[in-house]
Amino acid sequence: MMGRSSLLLSRGGNFNPENLGQNALALIGNLCFSLFVIGVLIFTVIAATYEPEDPLFHPSTKITTFLTSDLNATLNPDNTVLKTGEDFMAANQTAFATFINLTDLDAGNAEEGFDQSVESDCKGRTDEPVDCRGDGEIYQLLMKVALEKFPDLHFFRFGKPVQGNGGLSCHMAWRFRPKDGKTASLYKDYRSFQLERSENCTLSVVKIGDYHSGGNARKRKKNQKPFEKAQPKEEKESVNIPVVGEVVNDSLPVVESEESFIRGKYLIYSGGGDRCKSMNHYLWSFMCALGEAQYLNRTLIMDMSICLSSIYTSSGQNEEGKDFRYYFDFEHLKDSASVLDQKQFWVDWSKWHKKDRLALHLVDDFRITPMKLAGVSDTLIMRKFGLVEPDNYWYRVCEGETESVVQRPWHLIWKSRRLMDIVSAMSSRLNWDYDSVHIVRGERARNKELWPNLDADTSPETLISSLADKIESGRNLYIATDEPDTSFFDPLKDKYSTHFLDEYKDLWDADTEWHSDMEKLSNGAPVEFDGYMRVSVDTEVFLRGKKQIETFNDLTKDCKDGVNTCTASS
Repeated sequence: MMGRSSLLLSRGGNFNPENLGQNALALIGNLCFSLFVIGVLIFTVIAATYEPEDPLFHPSTKITTFLTSDLNATLNPDNTVLKTGEDFMAANQTAFATFINLTDLDAGNAEEGFDQSVESDCKGRTDEPVDCRGDGEIYQLLMKVALEKFPDLHFFRFGKPVQGNGGLSCHMAWRFRPKDGKTASLYKDYRSFQLERSENCTLSVVKIGDYHSGGNARKRKKNQKPFEKAQPKEEKESVNIPVVGEVVNDSLPVVESEESFIRGKYLIYSGGGDRCKSMNHYLWSFMCALGEAQYLNRTLIMDMSICLSSIYTSSGQNEEGKDFRYYFDFEHLKDSASVLDQKQFWVDWSKWHKKDRLALHLVDDFRITPMKLAGVSDTLIMRKFGLVEPDNYWYRVCEGETESVVQRPWHLIWKSRRLMDIVSAMSSRLNWDYDSVHIVRGERARNKELWPNLDADTSPETLISSLADKIESGRNLYIATDEPDTSFFDPLKDKYSTHFLDEYKDLWDADTEWHSDMEKLSNGAPVEFDGYMRVSVDTEVFLRGKKQIETFNDLTKDCKDGVNTCTASS
């Protein structure tokens, strides 16, 4: 028996005691390699068969908090306002801590070298014109009156007064933001001040005009230094925030010369199925194109024309011919990124591409990533999209591995400052001292199957009860709503001073500056204050209320997307 064992051991010499360690290592190595091969095979099968979900309608975790948040809990994501760059700026920046107080005025005017003396004898000429620009006492008086008149505002800069529309009238501009402001924006106002001189020559302000009533002070003259608190140089240069109320210069950029044109590198997206979709869809795709252009260090060639989806139009039909500048701040975009208008680009291209042998690189597959195009040296890269949805959506370019490489530059897109100026005007008429409630009714209130309680929970009688412990009686209450008949809310007038969007339609009527600016952009064609503009302004005024009450967060137990769809974020 022992002989037999010895024979076996001699045949399997590898099982000698001195080889046991090597055998064990070899066995472990073979096992690990087998597991690796199996893992690679499984990954290959998954990669070959996986079809990514549409990120617009089934957003990834990365963008879920962007497209839906507590602030939009009441809003339908298909036809309401998507957040833009300014919504993500920190509202507690150091720059906002340096607002002007009454105690700052004396020191500030002394530094300016103004003559602080008061004329001792005006010889009974109480109607003698005042020197708005040169009299330091008037400057100080107007600032003091403004600070006392608007206690709910923080002032950051006062422009020097200019002559108004009469001998005792001055116009003065200032930058401000609401004291309880939640957004990182500054606002500019310019108002008329009517002065009165007493028999002893003392000047006083007897009336301050309405929002933007001091038009002579709108454009600050050259070489005029405004009054503002000193800030460290690095802070002034680093803070880039919207200033609503400034003159907008959103003219289209042009290439200076043929030499400049041929030195440039360009990217254009052509065709696709994104047209006439919701504004959220449009922005999600446009930002992909803009992100790729920045990644490739190329100028994006933009189609300034937008097709407005039927969900925003009064006609119920898709409407072509809208301008990007109706809805977004193109001045900020062109100042912050390299973009050109498509129409002008093709004019320049047709003039010079043959002469200067400019090459075009055509890409007709969205799966060709921006990383693969990084080495392309041709003057123009054109991404051409087909007819089959959803593979012809622009945003498909930024899916998959590209998502972690090409970032959408949301900080480059701000809302139209013309629309935001309407928001500022409405808030100013309410002295920036109001509460707001967003009440959803419409089709949802009529659909008892999906929203069984909404109709009853948003009835005037229930609202009076629900708001009693949330908003003080007598307050200005701005109601943002999809209820077409605002008289439905008349019972609330017994307790609150209610206000609605259409109460302010004089701000966009035919004789307004907004309407005039729109006609310039549309080459003289009238421009409707369309559904997207309405919901944009309505939402922004709502968001500036001191207290904000939402339907699905505060007024009803129904879920915003119907029965059994409530989530932690809604």
